[in-house]
Amino acid sequence: MVESTLTIGQLAKRGKVSTSLLRYYEKEGLLEPVGRTAAGYRLYSPDSVRHLRFIRKAQRYGFSLSDIKAMRGAAHDRRGSKHDIRNIAEQRFMEIERRVTEMLVLRHELELFLDDVTEQIGETAGEDVGNRYRELMEQVCGHEHGSKNRTSLRKLTKRLGCNLATAEWEKLFRDLRGEHIHVWRDEDGGYSVLFANDDPKISRALEQLAAGETGCDAHIEPEVSEADDGILFTARGDNAFLFAQLFLALEANEG
Repeated sequence: MVESTLTIGQLAKRGKVSTSLLRYYEKEGLLEPVGRTAAGYRLYSPDSVRHLRFIRKAQRYGFSLSDIKAMRGAAHDRRGSKHDIRNIAEQRFMEIERRVTEMLVLRHELELFLDDVTEQIGETAGEDVGNRYRELMEQVCGHEHGSKNRTSLRKLTKRLGCNLATAEWEKLFRDLRGEHIHVWRDEDGGYSVLFANDDPKISRALEQLAAGETGCDAHIEPEVSEADDGILFTARGDNAFLFAQLFLALEANEG
């Protein structure tokens, strides 16, 4: 026999949530009962189980209740709802990419710092001690530097309408590939990339890259300047993280 309705207790048990949470979702317009019993208890359709799981999954991915409400509205084909749901998903995806970039930059700089610590230990305590310390660090932090398990930069840049998505940059990328860099996130949310090489070829490639980004829909035009210990590339705007990911990939000889 096909089950026609579920009580609030049955739905809570299947969704592994409390009944108070179901009432809260109802208050927020996310999960509506289809009726009530003679005693006034809420009744839900069998589809409510699927709707509830969708809400819980979306919350785990960081979507707000208002975002989820807009997503649920798309199922009713409201005007503009499909466009809205795509924008919501894109925004959330880009937020995650920005956070991932921060972690990639932190990992990159920590590796360089630990290399420096290892070298100092070797100088003060002896090469044998330094080598043992390096082996220990490799065991603790062991991973493939510049892992290929990352979102495709080409997909990201194309999605954002960024000039970097075009094939004409390939030659510039070849000139920058394998170059040693330092990367850090600035207080304004932008990124600075220091190339520890003042080779004119590097400088020209970066200047061409910055100039080519003029009018790019994805971010503000980057800046290239001389620094005491190399060449500094500075990117600003919400999507500056693209450059941080790009140069990290190029350093790892992957771009």
